[in-house]
Amino acid sequence: MVDKSTAKVGLLLGGIAPERPISLKSGAAVGKALRARGWNVVDIDVGRDLPAKLVEHGVTHAWLALHGPLGEDGCVQGLLEVMGIPYTGSGVRGSAIAMDKIATKRMMSGTGVPMAQDRVWRKGDEFPEGLTYPVMVKTPEGGSTLGIRKCHDVAELEAGLLYCLDFAEEVLLEQFVDGYEITVAVLEGTPLPVVKIEPLNEFFDFEAKYQKGKTRYLVPAPIPDTVAQAAQKYAKLAYERLGLAGVARADFIVDAQGTPWFLEINTLPGMTETSLSPMAAGQVGMTFEDLVERLLQGAKCWVPAFDKVAAK
Repeated sequence: MVDKSTAKVGLLLGGIAPERPISLKSGAAVGKALRARGWNVVDIDVGRDLPAKLVEHGVTHAWLALHGPLGEDGCVQGLLEVMGIPYTGSGVRGSAIAMDKIATKRMMSGTGVPMAQDRVWRKGDEFPEGLTYPVMVKTPEGGSTLGIRKCHDVAELEAGLLYCLDFAEEVLLEQFVDGYEITVAVLEGTPLPVVKIEPLNEFFDFEAKYQKGKTRYLVPAPIPDTVAQAAQKYAKLAYERLGLAGVARADFIVDAQGTPWFLEINTLPGMTETSLSPMAAGQVGMTFEDLVERLLQGAKCWVPAFDKVAAK
């Protein structure tokens, strides 16, 4: 247990990734919740000077409200491990794998979890042929639906590949799965109620995700119990397979036959009072403040303190 009387919580937010504006919103909500519960919190906008700020403020525990590269991908987690500062969420390995859509799918291979057929295209490769359209093109580490395009023909695929090259030199091409979108948050190994996502746009893109009125969220999801249970099973399996911790959120597409197709799992999902994971937690009687404080109580370092071991 984290001792409230002695803890100095560094709330890490902002960062330098494209998801910075979303991180600032998550951080503001988390900070409000922690302070309401009486925690000593300092907001730290993450930049190259993060180590100095952590030392300057005497941070004993870190609450990660970061999203995207250099925050959700294991980089900050590795720094905190070196500094011996317990932090919320998953460790370095799980964070790095889950951030990479290609690595995640390869880790999930052979588990029985349904996933769309895919291939990887790299800068300099021949133009991909023999595809069945539509095709989804994705940058492996894109977050908040940035670096994603739906391509209906060769011309759109050419444009989509060029677009993705602005983010990375490796692109994931997935067969499009037609259906509705759901998401399952897993809290400390337990799947929460399923949320159904109904975007007004063609798919759940950046505008649909963050512009008010562009999407409806239904929880508990009005879907067959068999579908919800399958999605929860697959989400928990992904959580365990990747060795995650805290709260993580798995996204799925459910096809006409009721099969949930796994897309990805997010290790630091959005954390405002209206975000999907808190929304699901609310269905099991957990307030936003409850959730935020519970995640703090789970903060830890994953790597043994070798300096202390050597000193014995």
